Amino acid sequence: MSFKVGIVPVTAFQQNCALVWDDETKSGAVIDPGGDVSLIMSQINKLGLSITDIFLTHGHIDHAGGAAELAGMLGVRITGPGIGDEFLLDSLAEQGRSYGISAKNCAPDVWLKAGDTIRLGGEDFEVRHCPGHTPGHMVFLNRSMNFGFVGDVLFRGSVGRTDFGDYGDHEQLIASIERELLVLPDEFSFLCGHGPGSTIGAERKSNPFLVG
Repeated sequence: MSFKVGIVPVTAFQQNCALVWDDETKSGAVIDPGGDVSLIMSQINKLGLSITDIFLTHGHIDHAGGAAELAGMLGVRITGPGIGDEFLLDSLAEQGRSYGISAKNCAPDVWLKAGDTIRLGGEDFEVRHCPGHTPGHMVFLNRSMNFGFVGDVLFRGSVGRTDFGDYGDHEQLIASIERELLVLPDEFSFLCGHGPGSTIGAERKSNPFLVG
């Protein structure tokens, strides 16, 4: 298979910025460039990739803080997340100052919505809306490969934070997971926004937020 994924942990949050490419053509995309843009660029150049797109799962600084800078350097468009996260992308620079992270506000070229299809590494991924962690959070799923990118919705042994004042919603997050992710087969594997990936089956069986 020519579909390849590389992970570049970025910022103090150790967010999993993903490089996704077709190994035959070297055409690729970046998912969630949260910062450390020079490190991301170094990996792109090391792999010899031709990046055509930047995709965002949601608008938190550790996922989107470097998107505007990277897009400018590469001359590519930014797609996603859902428009519900516009207020977060409009305040990235402010968020950065509070965390000591260099960030620029981000205005995506295209907003994503549930049911859209995006192209990653020569493969089509379905876009699904999974609010709760943020209002406009999207996940990218490829059912034929049983693989997806779920951002900060679901983790190995945990779920996304929802203690964000007026917009985090734990009940909504769990409902999103049940509706969009737990309907997938046990062997479906996923990359999350932080830490190691997992499978739907493993989380269905042992994730304390989902069991019982």
